[in-house]
Amino acid sequence: MRLLLPLLICITAIILGYPSKERLTRYTASLSEYFSGNQSSQPTSNVTFEVPIIVKPITEMSAPRAIRQAFLAIEQSEGAGARVRRSIGTAKLRNFSPFLMLDHFTIGKGAGFPDHPHRGQETITYLLSGGVDHEDFAGNKGTIGPGDLQFMTAGRGIMHAEMPHENEDGSPNVGMQLWVDLPQKLKFCEPRYRDLRATEIPIASVDEGRVQVKVISGQSHGVDSVRDLAYTPVWILDITIKPGGRISQSLPQGWNSFAYTLAGETVFGSSDSTRIVKEFHNVEFEQAGDFVELSVPDNAEKDARVFLVAGQPLDQKVVQYGPFVLNTQEEVYQAMLDYQTASNGFERTRNWQSEIGKRMG
Repeated sequence: MRLLLPLLICITAIILGYPSKERLTRYTASLSEYFSGNQSSQPTSNVTFEVPIIVKPITEMSAPRAIRQAFLAIEQSEGAGARVRRSIGTAKLRNFSPFLMLDHFTIGKGAGFPDHPHRGQETITYLLSGGVDHEDFAGNKGTIGPGDLQFMTAGRGIMHAEMPHENEDGSPNVGMQLWVDLPQKLKFCEPRYRDLRATEIPIASVDEGRVQVKVISGQSHGVDSVRDLAYTPVWILDITIKPGGRISQSLPQGWNSFAYTLAGETVFGSSDSTRIVKEFHNVEFEQAGDFVELSVPDNAEKDARVFLVAGQPLDQKVVQYGPFVLNTQEEVYQAMLDYQTASNGFERTRNWQSEIGKRMG
């Protein structure tokens, strides 16, 4: 009974003041799915932020990480006119701590993600081609182009819009968006943005130049990233492998990791334990192990490109309803009520409308 009153309040608020379908299509999950328990977190390790990051050098005693599963990210409609391949945040892989969602998006003319809220997570947007503008209720504005990244911390609450460019040649805007959970102690921090430009990203050259690694966050073969851009520790590596190329990439001990295959065919593993994975697949690795090995055969027709990510698991419950990611059902109900009443972090949503969101008409 203690939960009944806030639930009724939230349902009433939704009925009376719920934003338009276009504003929240991208981020709204169904209540039936939420209450079914599908949004609860998977068991995680007890790694905390006080535990140092341990990365072991690769030796003869090192153990490769085994593949837990590899599956195709099926393309689907999302938001207002966008197409996405979602691999994390689906029945195949949900709440793979600290990761909540991974979208490989393609957005053409007349599409976009107009004004919508967030609370309790970070989003990392990596643009592969085209351009995307953003604007929020605090007056922050900006644009990212090919190879740029934007790290957005929602914290206690943010309302923003993300709108793609209409490119002169008619080409779509393509990129990756990763949702990362925030530790409980930072769920209600102040929102912030941190951009990383393509020109700032250091590159590691491996295997006599046959492998190039853009070190967005983390380390690869003696090359460190420029700086930490997210509160939750994550490594992000964009790896391009030419035919005949091979790389063994160390990963922090105890971290969860996955690879998303952006292009070509990639061989994971070595010797008698290998697996060929085609493009647009998510490869989830076992947590145990020191490194992952990737290669491309000499006779391959084209390069392979892999988005390799690792993150420090959070020992906490995940309760999510669309754009709100908290630790208890009560906190989710409160987030919904705060958004509807423009309070407790959402005060600036009152009468606010982005300029870029108006492109949707």
